[in-house]
Amino acid sequence: MVTSTKSKDGYSLVIVESPAKARTIGHILGDGYRVEASIGHIRDLPRNSKDIPAQYKKEKWANLGVNVDANFEPIYVVSSDKQKQVKKLKDLLNEASNLYLATDEDREGEAISWHLVETLKPKLPIHRLVFHEITKKAINEALTSPRAIDNDLVQAQEARRIVDRLYGYEISPLLWRKIGPKLSAGRVQSVAVRLIVEREKERIAFHSATYWDILGTFTENESGKSLQAGLIAVGTKKIPSGKDFDPKNGTLNNPNAYLLLDEITAVELVNRLKPLPAKVKSVEEKPYNEKPYPPFTTSTLQQEANRKLGFTAKTTMSLAQGLYENGYITYMRTDSTNLSEEAVNAARNLVLTQYGKEYLPDSARIYKTNVKNAQEAHEAIRPAGSVFELPDNLKDKLTREEFRLYDLIWKRTVASQTADARGKRKQLIVELDDALFSVSGKTIDFPGYLRVYVEGSDDPSAELADREILLPAVKTGDSLTCNNLDPKSHVTQPPSRYSEAALTKELTERGIGRPSTYASIIETILNRNYVFKKGGALVPTWVAFAVNQLMEEHLPDLINYDFTAQMEDQLDAISRGESEHLNYLKEFYFGGKRHGLRQLLDNKVEEINARDICTISVFDDETDQIVVRVGKFGPYLQHGELTANLPEELPPDELTITKAKEILANAQRAEEPLGIDPQTQKPIYVKNGRFGPYVQRGFPDDENKQNAALLKGMSPESITLELAVKLLSLPRNLGMNPEKGEEVFARDGKFGPYITCGDETRSLPNEISPLEIELSQALELLSQPKVRTARGTSRNNEPLKLFDESPVTGKPIKLLSGRFGNYVTDGTTNVTIPKGFTIEELTFDRALDLLAEKAAKGPTAKRRFTKKTTKKTTKKTAKKAAKKTTKKTTKKA
Repeated sequence: MVTSTKSKDGYSLVIVESPAKARTIGHILGDGYRVEASIGHIRDLPRNSKDIPAQYKKEKWANLGVNVDANFEPIYVVSSDKQKQVKKLKDLLNEASNLYLATDEDREGEAISWHLVETLKPKLPIHRLVFHEITKKAINEALTSPRAIDNDLVQAQEARRIVDRLYGYEISPLLWRKIGPKLSAGRVQSVAVRLIVEREKERIAFHSATYWDILGTFTENESGKSLQAGLIAVGTKKIPSGKDFDPKNGTLNNPNAYLLLDEITAVELVNRLKPLPAKVKSVEEKPYNEKPYPPFTTSTLQQEANRKLGFTAKTTMSLAQGLYENGYITYMRTDSTNLSEEAVNAARNLVLTQYGKEYLPDSARIYKTNVKNAQEAHEAIRPAGSVFELPDNLKDKLTREEFRLYDLIWKRTVASQTADARGKRKQLIVELDDALFSVSGKTIDFPGYLRVYVEGSDDPSAELADREILLPAVKTGDSLTCNNLDPKSHVTQPPSRYSEAALTKELTERGIGRPSTYASIIETILNRNYVFKKGGALVPTWVAFAVNQLMEEHLPDLINYDFTAQMEDQLDAISRGESEHLNYLKEFYFGGKRHGLRQLLDNKVEEINARDICTISVFDDETDQIVVRVGKFGPYLQHGELTANLPEELPPDELTITKAKEILANAQRAEEPLGIDPQTQKPIYVKNGRFGPYVQRGFPDDENKQNAALLKGMSPESITLELAVKLLSLPRNLGMNPEKGEEVFARDGKFGPYITCGDETRSLPNEISPLEIELSQALELLSQPKVRTARGTSRNNEPLKLFDESPVTGKPIKLLSGRFGNYVTDGTTNVTIPKGFTIEELTFDRALDLLAEKAAKGPTAKRRFTKKTTKKTTKKTAKKAAKKTTKKTTKKA
C-alpha cells in the first residue's frame, strides 16, 4: 500500500488486487493518489453452509449458492476474512474525490472491479483503468483514456463461476457417496484426470518388443576420417524401429516389409558383412532455414519453464505475477503471440546492439494467433517498457528464480525478432553388399536466433555446438573401410506419462480450460490424491481410476474432450457479447439440444453400484480373477477371500500379475505369526499397512492388539521374533534419573526416536537406537543443552529464506520452518505457507500478499473448549457438589 498527499478536493483512490501491485503503481502515481489493494475478490459465492445468509438457508438450492429456479441468480457474500478490508476501502472512499479501478484486464479482473462497485456503492466518479504493463507510460495512458466496466466480460466470468459451482457441487457429493470423502469433480479438472488415467491405461496395456540393428563404423580411405552409420535395410526389407511395432501386442505392424533381427541373426549378419568392401551409395545435401519461436503465451511459458528451468506451473505463474506487479514484464495471462510496435522496435534495437546487423531481419516479424476471445487479444508476455532491461542489470534486484524466468522471457522475446538460422542437412547412404547403412549430418552456416535462444536449453552457445553433426566430405562412389560392426539390442518403450509441461500442452491444443487456470488445476488434482509425482511425471492413483470409471460409465458427456472444448468456446462467445449468458446456463443445467446436468444426475445415486465402480480389472488373465479395489482405507488387491493393501507409491503400470501375486503371498504370510512372545504367550505378526510395515502382538479376536512401526532402515524381511519383541517394548523404561527422581523412557515418534524425562525431551542421534540405548547414555544426552528447533527456524536456527524489511513492521520478512510446516513472518504477523507451495515459489511480493491477507482477517479468535458432559461426569459432579455443601454446612454449624 502506498499513501499519497491528500489534495484540497480529496485524493483519487486507486484500487488494485494485491499489495505488491499497489506499491509499484503508488510509486508511479505519487501525490494526489492513494493506492489500496482489495486483496483479490472481496466477495464470492458462499464457501460453506455457514456463509449462506439466513433468508436462503431453507431453500432447496441453498447449498449451491445459486438460485437455479430464478434465472441462476447467484448469492454473493463478503467472507469474514474480507470484511475488515471492505470497511477500510469504504472509509477511504468517504474522503476520495475519484475512484479508479485498476484491476487486471482479463475476466477475473473485470469481475473484481464490478464486485467492488456493487459492494462499496461509491457515490463519486468511477473510472476503469486498463493496462498490460505497469510502467509510467502505460499508467499515464490509462489515466487519459479510462473506460466503463465491460459487462460482457463480467457476465462471462459469472457464467464460468456458476457453471464450475454447479458442476463441482452437484457431482462431488456423488463421488463422496460412491467412492470416498474429500473427492471433487471439476469441468476441467475431471478431464485432466481422464487424460492422465488414459495414458496410464496405455502403459498398462503396452507390450514391449525387442529388436536388433547394427551400428557400423567406417573410415574414408583418402582423409582417414571416420563416421558411424546405422543399418536401415538388407536386400528389399527395411530394419524396423520402435514406431513400427504395435504397442498393444508388441508385434510388427507390417511384418512382410521388415527384417526382424534377433541376437543370433544380427551376429550372423555381422560375420557375413564385415570382410566385404563398403562404398558411398549416395550423398544428399539440402539447405534449411529455421524460424524463431513466437513470444510467450501463458501456456508456452509454463511449458518451457517446466522443461528448461524445472519450475512447476504454479511456480511459474507465481514468479510471473511478481515480475508483472513490480513492472518487469507485461501481463502474464494471455493467449496472444502479438507484440506492439513499441515492443518490436525495442527487440530489434537489442538485436542490433547486442548481436550485430547481420542478425537483424530486413523487416519486423509479425506473429498472429487465432484467438477468438477478446480478453486474450492483448500482447504476448515480454519485458515491460519501450526499452527492455538487460537481465544482467536486474541480478541484484530479483531473486534467483525471478531472474531465471525474466532471462527466459527476455531471450524468447528478443529471439522472436532475430534472423532465421541457416544451414545444410546431409544424408549419407553407405552400401555394404546388400545391406544399407544411413547417417545424417547437420551444419549451421549462420546461427541467427539460435545465438539468443534455443528451446529447451539453458545455454544457447553450448547447444549450438551440440546441434552440429559434421560428416566427412565424401561423394557418391567413394570407397570406405569397414572398421567395426556392432550389433545393438533395443526395447520399445511405453508412451511417456504427462509432465506438467506435457499436460499443459495437451489441454491447450484440445482447447480445454484456460492456460491461466492450469496451475491451480494441477495443484488440485495433486491435493485430492488423484495423482502423485514420480520424478517430473504425473502418475494417477487408483482413486483416480475409480473416479474416471464412474464418470466414463455414468456421466460420459461431462468428461468428453470435444464437449468440454465447446463449453470453453461458448463461454468465450459470452465475453465477446456474441452469446447470452442466461441461455447458456439454462442449456447447461436444464438441457436443450442435449441432456443438462440435472437430467444427467437423475437417479444416479440409486443406479450406481459403489462396489462395481471401486473395482478395477487390471489383468487380462481372467483365470486368476485378481482385482484392485478402492476402499475406505486405500487401494487393495482381492483374490477370492484374500486381500492385501497396495503400496501407495506403486504406480499402476508397475502392478503386473507377478507383482500382484507376490503382494498377496506376502499378505498371506502376514497371517502366519512370526512367533510367540515369551512373556505374554501371544502371537506376533509382521504386517504391511497403509502407512508402511509394522509388527503386531495379539490374537486375531483380541480387541486391544499392540502395534509398533518399524524403525527407519528396517525391512519386513529383517524382522526376527527377538527384534519384534524389542520394537513392541517401546516406550522402554530405562530407569530413574537420580537428579530429578523421574523415570527416563526411550520412545519412537513421528519425527524419529527420542528420550523423555518428565517434561524434558531429547532427540536421539542417528547412531543410537531406542532399542539399545542405556540409562547412562540417556542421562548424558539429558545433561546437554537442548538444541531447539524453534517454530520458524531450521536446525541451525537460520531462516529458510530471508527477505527485505517489511514496509509495515520495519523488520525483515523471514520464511521459517515450524512444527506445523513452513510459515512466513514479519515479526508481528505469522502466516502458514499454503500446502504444496515450495520454498522457491515464495518471493518477497508473494510473502507481502500472504501477510496482508492474514492481517486483513484480524487476530485469530481463541478457541474455547467445552468439556464433553456425560451421564458419568454429571453424577461425579453432583456427588462432589453434595460433599462440598455438606462440609460447608458442618463448618458453619
